[in-house]
Amino acid sequence: MRAILGIDTSCYTTSCALVTPEGELIASSRRLLTVQEGGRGLMQSQGLFQHVKNLPQMLENVRGEAPEAEICAVCASVRPRPVEESYMPVFRAGESQARAAATLLRVPFYPVSHQEGHVRAAMLDSGIDESTPFLALHLSGGTTELLLCNAGQLTLLGGSLDLHAGQLVDRTGVRLKMPFPAGPELEKLAMKGKAQALIGVSVKGVNCNLAGAENKIVRWLEEGKMPPEQIAAEVFDFLSRTIIRMIEAAQEQTGVHHALLAGGVASSALLKRMLLERAKKRGLHCRLCFAHPELSGDNAVGVALLGAEAYRREG
Repeated sequence: MRAILGIDTSCYTTSCALVTPEGELIASSRRLLTVQEGGRGLMQSQGLFQHVKNLPQMLENVRGEAPEAEICAVCASVRPRPVEESYMPVFRAGESQARAAATLLRVPFYPVSHQEGHVRAAMLDSGIDESTPFLALHLSGGTTELLLCNAGQLTLLGGSLDLHAGQLVDRTGVRLKMPFPAGPELEKLAMKGKAQALIGVSVKGVNCNLAGAENKIVRWLEEGKMPPEQIAAEVFDFLSRTIIRMIEAAQEQTGVHHALLAGGVASSALLKRMLLERAKKRGLHCRLCFAHPELSGDNAVGVALLGAEAYRREG
């Protein structure tokens, strides 16, 4: 059985995956990078070092799931976004090992961006119609961007002008003494609270500002008058209202009728429920599609699938 190997080394996850040339998922393995207790992230040098340590085990894991697979191509994310000036050192760890593997195996190497991999993985079994243009929202700790996807090409429409959605979630969680990344724990807490839409949305067209929300949350925490579960609920409620407003503006601008949500923040079941409820309430004429939770966060599945598509094109 032939297989395409995908490697992704993002800011917080080391991951590898194998897919067939036809795009069938064979194996996937990923590991979160370790962040010091109380920390709000990693320096690029720390992330790169952990990737170098993690990659051999991730490769061994996927090889163990498919020992008979013959690697016929290697694909890796080499930069955050599909633009020339996009660069982060952590992606050099995966790129260097992927290029070396392709050279030793005498197979093609295909470079892609982390964002392209995110969107491609999110598309898998999401119900999105790939034959027509659609919106893609990449919501993570390092990106909050609204994109137009047309025939596999991503065009940036807008996004956050300051803080990212994942940063708001993680910073709130860390201030509440939760481990980083704080998304899962903050979501559990939010499910115990009831939001009252106390954080005003700041959206202008397809762009938004999220830093004001963090300032308000910090004040609430310093005052100590609001229960932590309500603060957590207000965070997810604020994000849902912001996202729907951005989708409405993008739909009016582009005329598309489907939106795919990808990225670690989009894996939240609570946020998904809030978005669907708000979309219905506002009469949003845009179908919202969501990735499977395991394919919404950082993973190498989308990277491997993009490698398979490139391999098929070269036929």
